[in-house]
Amino acid sequence: MPFSLTVTLSPVNKPEGRALCTLPGPATPLATCFCSQLGPVYTEGGFVEGVNKKLGLLGDSVDIFKGIPFAAPTKALENPQPHPGWQGTLKAKSFKKRCLQATITQDSTYGDEDCLYLNIWVPQDRKQVSRDLPVMIWIYGGAFLMGSGHGANFLSNYLYDGEEIATRGNVIVVTFNYRVGPLGFLSTGDANLPGNYGLRDQHMAIAWVKRNIAAFGGDPNNITLFGESAGGASVSLQTLSPYNKGLIRRAISQSGVALSPWVIQKNPLFWAKKVAEKVGCPVDDTARMAKCLKVTDPQALTLAYKMPLAGMEYPMLYYLGFIPVIDGDFIPDDPINLYANAADIDYLAGINNMDGHLFASIDMPAINKNNKEVTEEDFYKLVSGLTMTKGLRGAKTTFDVYTESWAQDPSQENKKKTVVDFETDILFLVPTEIALAQHRANAKSAKTYSYLFSHPSRMPVYPKWMGADHADDIQYVFGKPFATPSGYRPQDRTVSKAMIAYWTNFAKTGDPNMGHSAVPTHWEPYTSENSSYLEITKKMDGSSVKRGLRTNFLRYWTLTYVALPTVTDQEATPVPPTGDSEATPVPPTGDSEATPVPPTGDSEATPCPLQVTPRPPPCPLQVTPRPLLCRPQVTPRPPPCPLQVTPRPLLCHPQVTLRPPPCPPQVTPRPPPCPQRVTLRPPPCPPRGTLRPPLYTPRVTPRPPLCPLQMTPRGLRCL
Repeated sequence: MPFSLTVTLSPVNKPEGRALCTLPGPATPLATCFCSQLGPVYTEGGFVEGVNKKLGLLGDSVDIFKGIPFAAPTKALENPQPHPGWQGTLKAKSFKKRCLQATITQDSTYGDEDCLYLNIWVPQDRKQVSRDLPVMIWIYGGAFLMGSGHGANFLSNYLYDGEEIATRGNVIVVTFNYRVGPLGFLSTGDANLPGNYGLRDQHMAIAWVKRNIAAFGGDPNNITLFGESAGGASVSLQTLSPYNKGLIRRAISQSGVALSPWVIQKNPLFWAKKVAEKVGCPVDDTARMAKCLKVTDPQALTLAYKMPLAGMEYPMLYYLGFIPVIDGDFIPDDPINLYANAADIDYLAGINNMDGHLFASIDMPAINKNNKEVTEEDFYKLVSGLTMTKGLRGAKTTFDVYTESWAQDPSQENKKKTVVDFETDILFLVPTEIALAQHRANAKSAKTYSYLFSHPSRMPVYPKWMGADHADDIQYVFGKPFATPSGYRPQDRTVSKAMIAYWTNFAKTGDPNMGHSAVPTHWEPYTSENSSYLEITKKMDGSSVKRGLRTNFLRYWTLTYVALPTVTDQEATPVPPTGDSEATPVPPTGDSEATPVPPTGDSEATPCPLQVTPRPPPCPLQVTPRPLLCRPQVTPRPPPCPLQVTPRPLLCHPQVTLRPPPCPPQVTPRPPPCPQRVTLRPPPCPPRGTLRPPLYTPRVTPRPPLCPLQMTPRGLRCL
């Protein structure tokens, strides 16, 4: 006999309550249980009411709140402001629009300027409403160019639905929107348009959760950030920013850290001028440029930048124009110098074993085609494009290191995997390993954990040798094998169960082995001595805990490569010479001068452990009839020894012609002739000033790390 559920609720007079549920069943005429749930919840802006979703016949449920504003509607290229509040009870029952961004075809936009909203999932059992639960705040990825707090969806199934994490791990899950693309990260490199508006949106959401989550049953002193790709890098940056001092207890970075070479824009003015030119704003004065851009149609600003996805002359990395900047305030210094700010934050970080596949398939499409071959010339061109700052010698040395196995195994499978490994290492593995080592070196009582996600991709169009691609881990963290079981295998549910257990245990206790959920095997903490990591697969046991992930390649990038002299001027051409020619990109021969020989103890190239030659500021490439000439500005003073650990390549941005959209955008004429944009919004309700505690914006002076790092045969260690 099927069950029917009748719920009787008394009038709600308090923020939470218990509902009486009657369950007619075959054994008894009437079974009675109590179902705990939140009623309307009082926040600093006013009352909000969500939806209580029953999870079965035992009384468990989850309270879901969608579309709670955490800041006022945005103004173009301005910092976010507190929300003024609302009258009555806000019905928080549906996701709000994402922040304004280009569609996948980049010829139109979707989303809205009024987009700073968050969503909350609160698990409940049948006995009493939840209290003091750990809080996990998700930051989405998307190259700082796209994305939303609810993620992609098929009908009502959203990627970033927090229900499975919340109910299986007994934690509160929060997701939110932040601005992306030019509206989130355009900067002139000075005070006129300092940039980082998207990062400040993220901070506003974190601070709102800190102030209000107790009313939803959360512990404001136990907040964990977690995110993937640009979201993982955002998590890392938020832990390093002095604005978040005291707000964050723990952090999880998946496939992205603050040290990744695609995270910090070193030449924001170059890209700001490109957008200004497209929309008809002046480019010779940043004050006039900023004034004009702020009154330009936001859709026109968004469409003025197009990310090329094919036919690129350089690796995709160089075309990421609108990303975070070092503004001297929210990000006060190079992230490598800010790890003392995260000394008290437990940190868990890792990568997917083929994270670089997505980017390699764009840079070299042949890797996914059985009828196409990867040649030495193709790979050498890619290597030289990502090692420009070390010139010819850097390209040849790197090429030799990665193609060493080609003599014994010249198969196309081996060559294509080499391409993926190369981009995985330079874009994800090396910066993540250095971030872990820096966190460990600066941590006081905080713990550090490392992982490698290796569960193979389920994409049927990928080659059989394919491992875990970029973003493949997200579906398992969010429990999709349980939410849509027909689309997954039992082994996928095994992986998802383990990841949710480890992630939520870490959020609760700072130790992924201890908490609400059982785990398949013990996860050993990362230290400088052991370089321990957990490999996440469908079968996990004691052998899943390993040490020294790709140590030989990590040693190459952190010792040999960084010791090579940084080239300047004409030497920085991305097309190195071969023989008498200076333009043909042919790989070096076996007797090349670039044979990778680690520096000796008395070498001038290694004046201190794990020291990295400082990267000169990036510059736009000058397009001339000759090869592109990079003219970096070299800092005259030598770098401090312990902290310069950034092996990422120089982000040198070529002067590319940004393709205009198919339809010319509507551009507001440059001031003074143009009128200011008028926002047709009703005046806000008076804020409840007495009900809102002050914003959390403490600052701390960045301190240097406690000690230098040294590479040993077993990994990075603290001296």
